[in-house]
Amino acid sequence: MTDEGFIRTAKKSAAIRSVMRRPWKRLLCFVGLTLALASLSQEIPADNPLRAPDGIKDRNALWKRVGRVCAPATIAGAHPPSPCTEVPGQGAHDGYAILKDQIGRYQYLVIPLDRISGVEDPVLQTARSPNYFARAWAARSYVEAALHGPRARDQLMLAVNSRYGRSQDQLHIHIDCVRTDVHRVLQRLLPGLGNQWQRLAEPLPPFGHAYDARWVDGASLSVDPFKSLAAVLPAGDAMDLHGLAVVGARAPDGRPGFILLSTKATFNPGNRGSAEELEDHQCAIAGESFHADTVIPLPTRHHESPHETVSSKEAILLGPP
Repeated sequence: MTDEGFIRTAKKSAAIRSVMRRPWKRLLCFVGLTLALASLSQEIPADNPLRAPDGIKDRNALWKRVGRVCAPATIAGAHPPSPCTEVPGQGAHDGYAILKDQIGRYQYLVIPLDRISGVEDPVLQTARSPNYFARAWAARSYVEAALHGPRARDQLMLAVNSRYGRSQDQLHIHIDCVRTDVHRVLQRLLPGLGNQWQRLAEPLPPFGHAYDARWVDGASLSVDPFKSLAAVLPAGDAMDLHGLAVVGARAPDGRPGFILLSTKATFNPGNRGSAEELEDHQCAIAGESFHADTVIPLPTRHHESPHETVSSKEAILLGPP
């Protein structure tokens, strides 16, 4: 450093020390720094996703249970392959686990046996990747068993959280009931939906977050929501910011179908892309009416009763992913 540069640095240091010796100026500096950091935290996505709930810090806990416990138990012929309820399919690329979540009496999870981090994983965009949402919709029969009977398709839904709204780094699809207030809004907006993604005319409860949506015809889910959303994301957008949901529905003319939903993590005001927010783990909508519009056989594998399929011994000891 030159003598001139040294002198300039010394003068700056002296000025800073002078300011910091004055209490009221120290306070102003502290307040200014705090506001600047707060502003940055709202504009810049968090480097780390949300901490796992209930003190769980292992973001691979779900994978360890499925990949290291359920899958080997299935190969060994255990029925059920505890802690999972069932492990259908063959091999890592085709197999998946059905697991009772600890949260709620009715919520189940579908988890691939393939090592897939989440919504952003490139493998979900490959031709070999199964439609995991379709498999989760078929697995809704476990939720119906816990509810003691088939339910109307518009009472049930599936959800995947964004990278910033999840606690586990293994893809898992939540299967549960849709919130009653969300159901009311979707029924009102349903006539305006088409087969292209569009912004919903109004935000969705419970937090008023904006959602994009599209309609898909069919009793079974023929469209892969991961691929459908990725195909329309603009340049500069990223899948890891998006939560995805699939809600069973019927068109105004009675045709069965699905409403695909996506919300994007913005971090301001507090949206981390958690599509699971649309689910009601208490399943209040199931108590409002009973309508079996599609008779789906309840799970009877291994001679389990509906009550046994939701027993605590099969519940994952993990908070909501």
